[in-house]
Amino acid sequence: MQRTLSVIRALGLMLMVFSASYVLPLATSWINHDGTLAEFLLAMVWTASTGFVMWLLTRRYRGELSVRHGYLLVVTMWAAMPAFATLPLLMTIKGLSFTGAYFETMSGLTTTGGTVLTGLDDLPPAINIWRHELNWLGGMGIIVLAVAILPLLGVGGRQLFKAETPGPMKDAALAPRITETARNLWLVYLAITIACIASLKTVGMSWLDAICHAFATMGLGGFSTHDANIGYFNSPAIEFVLIIFMLLAAMNFATHFLVWREKSLKLYLQDAEAVATVALVLASCMGIAVFLWWQGTYPTFWTSLRYASFNLVSMATDCGFSSADFNRWPIFAPMWMLFLSCITVSAGSTGGGIKMVRTLVLFKQAGREFLKLLHPAAVNPMKIGGSVVPNNIVFAVLGFIFLYFMTVATLTFALLISGLDFISAFSAVIACINNAGPGLGVVGPASNYGVLSDFQIWICTIAMLVGRLEIFTVLILFTPHFWRR
Repeated sequence: MQRTLSVIRALGLMLMVFSASYVLPLATSWINHDGTLAEFLLAMVWTASTGFVMWLLTRRYRGELSVRHGYLLVVTMWAAMPAFATLPLLMTIKGLSFTGAYFETMSGLTTTGGTVLTGLDDLPPAINIWRHELNWLGGMGIIVLAVAILPLLGVGGRQLFKAETPGPMKDAALAPRITETARNLWLVYLAITIACIASLKTVGMSWLDAICHAFATMGLGGFSTHDANIGYFNSPAIEFVLIIFMLLAAMNFATHFLVWREKSLKLYLQDAEAVATVALVLASCMGIAVFLWWQGTYPTFWTSLRYASFNLVSMATDCGFSSADFNRWPIFAPMWMLFLSCITVSAGSTGGGIKMVRTLVLFKQAGREFLKLLHPAAVNPMKIGGSVVPNNIVFAVLGFIFLYFMTVATLTFALLISGLDFISAFSAVIACINNAGPGLGVVGPASNYGVLSDFQIWICTIAMLVGRLEIFTVLILFTPHFWRR
């Protein structure tokens, strides 16, 4: 009971921290006089007040959280934050239901990028800034931010970090203390974000568009300030800049930090995930470009290469930007892009899906099984990037893959029973559980999730949450073992 109250206390503190995120849209509203200042101020007060009351009532229960309660806090936080983030949307966007608003904010914080909104070009600047800031905050994880700036929490920082951090190898640290590790990751994240903003401004975006799209790029969130998404700009230069930064965001931020600390780009070549990610993406861009040219989708190879490269990189990295309606392409191309969204990004990146490291583990484990059939007595330890992968990680990966596909199947059937067609249902679940944004069919890039029923939207919302917290973190709460003493 005491530790449960400690969870409530910690959640209250995090809500107070989260209320500070309203400062940016408040400043945007004040500068642009867009009429949303009162709504954001009220949302800030409500969020902070709720957090303060929760903390006040449980302030005596200060102590280290167990791993079990760390998972409980993470899931509770990721479910609660989007609910509070809906406040400015509900107060400013006429006709928006709580279901739609919650989907929108969950999509933002989980960096999915799917939207139920139309008329993005006409939204108040502060609302667009708020949506994109959610992308940015969700990118590295609000828990990691809280651990970085609130070491006084005293609620088991390492347990929270491990519960929220993506990827199967969560014990590697950049620094002896978890607070320092989290702070280092955020400094790298912030530095690359600033570079992305400057680059987008240089190639022609306005300051508002540059900030918003840089936030969405680094969070691999895919929100845009325009209904036509990146197609609105029709700029190869902007698309090229976004491709570079999407690939950077798809790599392990620990690798970026080590490159900065050691002042050596060679460390990228020593990262097996980064090498595999870049190689797979580049080969796929070339292959899909040739395919589209061969199919006559675009008149020239270079036009095919432009649109194939941007949209494929965006989907493969789980960002979700689009510069063309790839729903109209021959079905092989968008299906391959959806497949890449499952496996391409690195652990420790801001993307979702299975992750490249798990793909490499599965590939190498298959090779070990072939060798074992031929040489049953052979000792063949698995190595990735020169490091031996313990068998317990291999088993954990196998368990994750099983749960991943069972979750996809279950949620797809839930959408099918609601009346959605197969392509739309399957692609919506894949896009949401991978936090990739647009799917195919009625949820393709030329449309959005607003065409779905409330029930279907909630299924997709659950998929986003489960995918962002990598399945185990959420599903473990529904096991009998979790609630036993």
